[in-house]
Amino acid sequence: MARLTFGACLLGAVTSPVAADDFRSPAISVAHVDWRAVLDQVRSEIAAQPTVLPAFTFVGRHRLPASDPRSMPTLVQLNATTSRIFTGISRSSVPVLLPFDTAAYLDAEWRGTLESLSLAHFQADFLPAEMFDAGPAGYDAVFALASGAGDGLPQRVFAKPVEVQITGSLLTYDLNDPLGGKGEPVKSLAAEYPDLRRFIREGYVRYAFTRFGIPYVVSIQCLDSVAKAKRLACREAYPVAERFLKALHVAGGLPSRPRSDIASEAIERPSVASPDFTYLPPGDIIANSGSHRQSGRVDYTAYSQIRFPLAKAPAFAHSQSFHSRKSSDRFDEFSSGLTSYPWQDNFCEARSFGVGQCPTGFGHQGQDMRPAPCPSHDDGPEHCDRKHRPVVAARDAVLIRSPKQQAVTLQVNTRNEHIRFRYMHMDPSAMDADGVLNGRLVEEGEQIGVVSNYLDRPNGTTRHLHFDMQVFTRDGWLWVSPYITLVSAYERLIHGRGREVGPHSMPVAADFAHALPEDMTRHGTEEGSENY
Repeated sequence: MARLTFGACLLGAVTSPVAADDFRSPAISVAHVDWRAVLDQVRSEIAAQPTVLPAFTFVGRHRLPASDPRSMPTLVQLNATTSRIFTGISRSSVPVLLPFDTAAYLDAEWRGTLESLSLAHFQADFLPAEMFDAGPAGYDAVFALASGAGDGLPQRVFAKPVEVQITGSLLTYDLNDPLGGKGEPVKSLAAEYPDLRRFIREGYVRYAFTRFGIPYVVSIQCLDSVAKAKRLACREAYPVAERFLKALHVAGGLPSRPRSDIASEAIERPSVASPDFTYLPPGDIIANSGSHRQSGRVDYTAYSQIRFPLAKAPAFAHSQSFHSRKSSDRFDEFSSGLTSYPWQDNFCEARSFGVGQCPTGFGHQGQDMRPAPCPSHDDGPEHCDRKHRPVVAARDAVLIRSPKQQAVTLQVNTRNEHIRFRYMHMDPSAMDADGVLNGRLVEEGEQIGVVSNYLDRPNGTTRHLHFDMQVFTRDGWLWVSPYITLVSAYERLIHGRGREVGPHSMPVAADFAHALPEDMTRHGTEEGSENY
């Protein structure tokens, strides 16, 4: 079946009822770049170092369309320089803003002093980029500031460098977002960024602004509470983010062909019914298992046409923190979870993590799932190894993961998509050894790990895979429900159409499969925290 690639739209925003068979693609808004304003900005920045002016041509071929790179030789020359450091920067369809002073870099090269200077010298003390990815949707980058670096910053010692993310995107997903667009101005940056908003969402302090017609968001993971030994309080992150913003320069990017907004459409599903695959409706989480006993998120959006993230069927999606035992349920002692149909959504189960798409603003950020149990007598040629159940890449993507982290994120950047998929609970040491690290390119279906039970430590949770998704909005990267995306992917894997049953919520059992996370006051993300 041909892949359909789309952006995102939450069906919760639709007032008319949605048919159970009607899975929808997302709706995406496409921005338009003012490239002439970009050229003016580049000219201003290059003029700060007169010695490098002869390296640039500021007169373009105006008879060519703005989408033709030959009309803007200045940008071609700029990309030629910065691509030495930021590979593929010219692939970005939006102006790339980075804390990199190209003019100062070229001046040092012209004076013969470049080899004696570190890259951080040209990056306001930020270390070389840990991850840089550019493509038709825009670009993403991750930089870090080491402890003690940066004049005038608080000299608190952290267990690891502070990571700063920046995204500029031509595409923004149209979510029904009651928390969107809020924030406070930053007076010290008002002259340079007139529309800058600072706010805390989903475990990050974020700075959102528009430049050249494009939305950009700078963010730092933090705690909306007191600082801890290994985690910043959000207020502590403010000066680091603001140093980053003050250092931004145009570093590259090239115009692309104009595009139109992407409308939501019904997606194709298998015509042949599966004999056994059934699933409960999206949002129908176990009764009373949501924050403040709220239900889940009713969302029939398949945000992307992905390869199912477990290598083989059958697979089972169920809660990992709550369960109702019925005589028809199959309970796998090895994975400590249900291994039977129907599937059940557990996006928005009770957690302390911010999720704007959940009814209370807090909840589980993704979907838990597990492979089928091994047969009791398994001596055949395809021996079922309970400890080696492959996890595979959902799409062709670039990886976002630093060493020792327990989660790995796959990022997709195409003409019609800007989306992230996060996998949790695989063994960090195994991922380090296998090179599952920042910047690596993976192909759809490529093995990236095995189903495991790591959560801050070995055996920290049951053996299962947590899978979640983020889409880019004007508030940055936000979690959306992966449930229907996974149902749709599973149907393609088994070549059969599932059947929705229910609503079928059962009261939660008196005893849980696992206790809820001990710390229910943290406003962070599941990364590096007590969650399932």
